[in-house]
Amino acid sequence: MGTRKKVQAFVRVRPTDDFAHEMIKYGEDNKSIDIHLKKDTRRGVVNNQQTDWSFKLDGVLHNASQDLVYETVAKDAVSQALDGYNGTIMCYGQTGAGKTYTMTGATENYKHRGILPRALQQVFRMIEERPTHAITVRVSYLEIYNENLFDLLSTLPYVGPSVTPMTIVENPQGIFIKGLSVHLTSQEEDAFSLLFEGETNRIIASHTMNKNSSRSHCIFTIYMEAHSRTLSDEKYITSKINLVDLAGSERLSKTGSEGRVLKEATYINKSLSFLEQAIIALGDQNRDHVPFRQSKLTHALKDSLGGNCNMVLLTNIYGEAAQLDETLSSLRFASRMKLVTTEPAINEKYDAERMVKNLEKELALLKQELAIHDSLSNRTLVNYDPMDEIQIAEINSQVRRYLEGTLDEIDIINLRQIQEVFNQFRVVLSQQEQEVESALRRKYTLIDKNDFAAISAVQKVELMDIEGNLVGEPDGQSFGLGVAPFSVKPGKKPKTKKTPKDQVSSSARKEGASSPVSGKDFDVASISKTQLIPSSKDGDLKDMLARERETSSIEPLISDSPKEELRAPRPSTPPSRTVAFEEFKNERGSEINRIFKENKSILNERKKRASETTQRINAIKQEIDETKDALNFQKSLREKQGEYENKGLMIIDEEEFLLILKLKDLKKQYRNEYQELRDLRAEIQYCQRLVDQCRHRLLMEFDIWYNESFMIPEDIQVALKLGSSIRPGMVPISRIVCLGEDDQDRFSHLQQTVLPEGPDSITFYNAKVKTDQKVTLDIHVCEGGGPEDFVIRILRTTNSIR
Repeated sequence: MGTRKKVQAFVRVRPTDDFAHEMIKYGEDNKSIDIHLKKDTRRGVVNNQQTDWSFKLDGVLHNASQDLVYETVAKDAVSQALDGYNGTIMCYGQTGAGKTYTMTGATENYKHRGILPRALQQVFRMIEERPTHAITVRVSYLEIYNENLFDLLSTLPYVGPSVTPMTIVENPQGIFIKGLSVHLTSQEEDAFSLLFEGETNRIIASHTMNKNSSRSHCIFTIYMEAHSRTLSDEKYITSKINLVDLAGSERLSKTGSEGRVLKEATYINKSLSFLEQAIIALGDQNRDHVPFRQSKLTHALKDSLGGNCNMVLLTNIYGEAAQLDETLSSLRFASRMKLVTTEPAINEKYDAERMVKNLEKELALLKQELAIHDSLSNRTLVNYDPMDEIQIAEINSQVRRYLEGTLDEIDIINLRQIQEVFNQFRVVLSQQEQEVESALRRKYTLIDKNDFAAISAVQKVELMDIEGNLVGEPDGQSFGLGVAPFSVKPGKKPKTKKTPKDQVSSSARKEGASSPVSGKDFDVASISKTQLIPSSKDGDLKDMLARERETSSIEPLISDSPKEELRAPRPSTPPSRTVAFEEFKNERGSEINRIFKENKSILNERKKRASETTQRINAIKQEIDETKDALNFQKSLREKQGEYENKGLMIIDEEEFLLILKLKDLKKQYRNEYQELRDLRAEIQYCQRLVDQCRHRLLMEFDIWYNESFMIPEDIQVALKLGSSIRPGMVPISRIVCLGEDDQDRFSHLQQTVLPEGPDSITFYNAKVKTDQKVTLDIHVCEGGGPEDFVIRILRTTNSIR
């Protein structure tokens, strides 16, 4: 482990024209700040109000540029991350004090970019300077809004929304967010694009103190993994940098928040209060418990606060006299953070594949050294390779001869031979046990002791034969041993006459085992992913589940055939939906209508099989009841006639014993049939869901086709089809939205004027251009509805990055 070190705490003062020079003083070394307040004369003559405070910090940044802030606060932590040390940089302070500007900066001007884009640039610059290592970079963007976790990069087309809510999970490697997407970035421009994509999804609001106030805590994480290109060592290093932009603490009397903004402020102040409690507990050396789980923020930052990382806190404060109370609160938090210690250490892991290769090389070298040693010791016949079948057979022969007494000793050459000799002793012993058991089966009637249903009644009545020997008497092994009755032939089960119910059950079972559809070949390209292919084998349900996973990603059936372009002209008045529906099923919807019918036929077949299985179960249950009645009658008859005992053990007759065996077989059949019925019910439920999906898809496609064919004007259809993948029938008539203009000309002019001054800013501006020109179509489909439930929201990203 590494050495413990204290958390670094810096303060950045927001520039203002109304700076309180008389109340705020800086130390000469720019590492301390003094606050002086005038006494409140309204408290009277005896006034113990504290008026002076002094805070020792690692640096005070006043009227500092973005370059100086990054060089002072973040550069060392980012540089050490490539050496395997985790890092966390956190911005804390009052609302409107400049936290988001410090962390992200202004994206309109390259010189005003913040810590986050500069950290990404430094990471990729240092990767270029290390050609001896293969370094991969991944990023994620987490938002904590009202104690809920959100992925700010889930709007990307290849990510999609998560079905299950995101959760915080702890493991021996640390904290990770289950459900948070992590994106591989091989270029600096790709990383900037992900940053800008996440910033456009952040939640902001306006109040009296800040026009663009962040309403959530955001954590941008950079993951790095470095493998050596020159060394064959299986060890590699990993690290991550957490860049935390906290929402600002708010005093409601100053912000005047109401409604939703008031609720957000309550959650923000509550989480920041829990954060401060965790910091106080970490700074107290006598406390064992730290309340990390009080809020999602502290839980997500558990391994960053006082953990295995380089922790840096940047506190943003106001320099105005009106905000002095909040300034004092922020400075107290910074001083408490300086009491927290961390223990940074290099995160080393091992590559399993490379480790196996190195071990194989080492094994080959050791074999060579062992061969040299054997040759020097005149042991040339020693072989250390695994034994083949011929050698194993030879050892087995030697073991048998040794047990028979024809061989005095077995030659031992190496350790593998010793292990194989013991293994062959085990094999020979097992074979002898099987021979003894088979011999006993030929001579006696054996009852499995683990089959409690068959022997429970026998044990109760103490079954014995005429000579007094116990039939089924345990011999210490897994079977009961005894003399069978003379009327029972050894090795054969008693035959019972099949009732008509048994014949019906067996014939029904044979019919149910056959496949409902056979000899029909389907074209793979024309089968929908929702289609259910009939099968009667045990793997039916697995195949259905596989098709269900495919069904989750099905797309509408689109026909792009040339025939669609040459269709008849549109009628002046649209036909009725009933007539149009029949036409649709015969033409454009013929494929999905065929799939719907096939799935429905399979569903009916499964229901029929379930009905037949239920009838068989009822017949078996009736026969079980009859057998129980007959067995009870035999027991009562035996009690009336008098029970025969021999040496205190009860003896039952052959007929009662056969009834016990029959009852056991019937119960086994009942369990098998009941399990088959349960499987059929599960298949019926799944088939019903597929039929409902096909029915819903058929109706939805019909509504789309009907609107496209008869409702939407042809000129609008042509306008939508030009250069677009949007189907006109999918867009409700009342919700067709104009796409508007983009800002390409403005950014082209910006590139021509700004890029020559700073060549390093090319990737930054390129990512900004792509983000601002992006149009995201969020199509929300409400289940159970038609095309009128499609809502197309065209989101034009604006300059929403604070």
